[in-house]
Amino acid sequence: MSNQTTALVTGANKGIGYEIAAGLGALGWRVGVGARDDARRETAVEKLRAAGADAFGVPLDVTDDASVAAAAGLFDRLDVLVNNAGITGGMPQEPTLVSPGMIRTVVETNVIGVVRVTNAMLPLLRRSASPRIVNMSSTVGSLTLQAADNGQTGPISGAYAPSKSYLNAMTIQYAKELKDTNILINMGCPGFVATDLNGFRGHRTPAQGAQIAIHLATLPDDGPTGGYFDDNGPIAW
Repeated sequence: MSNQTTALVTGANKGIGYEIAAGLGALGWRVGVGARDDARRETAVEKLRAAGADAFGVPLDVTDDASVAAAAGLFDRLDVLVNNAGITGGMPQEPTLVSPGMIRTVVETNVIGVVRVTNAMLPLLRRSASPRIVNMSSTVGSLTLQAADNGQTGPISGAYAPSKSYLNAMTIQYAKELKDTNILINMGCPGFVATDLNGFRGHRTPAQGAQIAIHLATLPDDGPTGGYFDDNGPIAW
């Protein structure tokens, strides 16, 4: 078994996910580029390899059990899992207008998809000396900030923001269950990054947004677990 650190980043063919993969690859790690779209995934892998990263493609649809199981079969050990894949669900998002189907679709990717991938990869992570799980969340999932009503969490959101609150709560439950193991699991917010997720309205670059994930992926063995962070430190729950 190779001693090279191996990571898997979901939704890594573009945006923040791609930059997370690039940042981990720059550390000399072997990085799996998880993505549904074959062409975009292979283009991302080629670009990463051209930059010197040890990258490889991982066909992965986080909403599909068989796809996730097949992805897990590509590894003999996993050191770091970054659950980055996510969707907003589109508009409208007002609670009185959002469709139950949209909520279900968003939760399927943003929460259940994370659970599906994490559970499939846990046996591989347990083989690592220093396993890390990073769940890409957002400050919009903070109930404290949502309740402050000061614009910090953006427009009214009946699907996306609650999905991140749900993801935060699920991550805490994982941390409680895994507290007697060497697995550290944390949530990271990339900030308001210009990606196609928000119509490129953000003021931060994907590379800047990737930094919190890279930080949490490289925590020392005595680092935090069950935490909720951005570049400035802990985020209010």
